[in-house]
Amino acid sequence: MINKSRLEQKAAVYGIALTGGQLDLLARYAVCLVEYNQKVNLTAITDPEGVEDKHFIDSLLFAAQPEVAGRMVDVGCGAGFPGVVAKIHKPDLALTLMEPTGKRVEFLRWVCGQLGLSGVEFAKERAEEAARKQWREAFDLASARAVAALPALSEYCLPLVRVGGFFIAMKGASAAEELEAARPAIQKLGGEYQATRAFQLPGGDARSLVVCKKISQTSTVYPRNGGKIAKSPLK
Repeated sequence: MINKSRLEQKAAVYGIALTGGQLDLLARYAVCLVEYNQKVNLTAITDPEGVEDKHFIDSLLFAAQPEVAGRMVDVGCGAGFPGVVAKIHKPDLALTLMEPTGKRVEFLRWVCGQLGLSGVEFAKERAEEAARKQWREAFDLASARAVAALPALSEYCLPLVRVGGFFIAMKGASAAEELEAARPAIQKLGGEYQATRAFQLPGGDARSLVVCKKISQTSTVYPRNGGKIAKSPLK
């Protein structure tokens, strides 16, 4: 479905090397995604180059970051981006795919089985509820892509991260604006903004990785319930 040679060349432009085995897994993942998408709405992007650029290269740019290590939770991961791609790129990751929609969790279980990925946990949970359970401050890294604006996203993700760990938000052209709005929330939640790493996807779309470090425990006041987070982001 995808062109493995073309994907390998695209990744190399960013200094990302993919093995033959990794390319085979990504190609299989693409086939599974497009086939399953016919019965469950997982993605609007199903053309080969769209999958290569907007799913795989986008996720690989995240996966290549040095903070992507240890125990990682991918919040609201949908069809598995960036988490499943990160696991393919860095097999030693201990990955938790956190997704509240049952049909998508079923897909994630199935596709990870098809790809033979081990060391993956599946949590059918909303992040704000998971952070009040055994997952609170349990992870070295939390990631999220296309889940919410950064002020709300910080409240979903930072309570899941241990002190000394990281939260990386995958954003587009609005990253700088969202960051300014989110700075008070990041601080209240025990985080510290570290860096924004900007890229362009092969088609020219802007991508930014907003990196925050967890420097102190999150107050037990947070996270609030999902309705409050959405309606009244921290300021």
